[in-house]
Amino acid sequence: AFCIFSCYLLIFCFITFFCSLAINYHFVRRVGQKYFVSNKERGSFSRAVEFCSQQHIELALPQNEEENNALTQVFGDVYKAAWISVNNKKAEGNFEVDMKNQHKSIQDTGCTMLSENGIWQVTPECSMNAYIICQL
Repeated sequence: AFCIFSCYLLIFCFITFFCSLAINYHFVRRVGQKYFVSNKERGSFSRAVEFCSQQHIELALPQNEEENNALTQVFGDVYKAAWISVNNKKAEGNFEVDMKNQHKSIQDTGCTMLSENGIWQVTPECSMNAYIICQL
């Protein structure tokens, strides 16, 4: 009985911890077991990685079309791009991926952003401002 109580307590604490993290953001979307959070701030790719790391979470990386679509909901009226956790400077080869798993060869290395239509685009302009979205 103690083990069952301890397991429930651990699960409750885990859920409470993640929910309390999510409450501190202006944008929160839950997709399955994953939460995407943002203060709707924009910054460079390195700033995005740094910000998420300081929060003890990581830069968003959608794993399916539902997650990809959830990230596009952060976009405002003017700015329509968000950094995602694909850094082609560290990846082997150069690629662009859409959510249908079609890989297209491209010439430039750089950082990857999600555009308003849900397409992943690699840009060598890693210093440009795009939305910062983290995942937990």
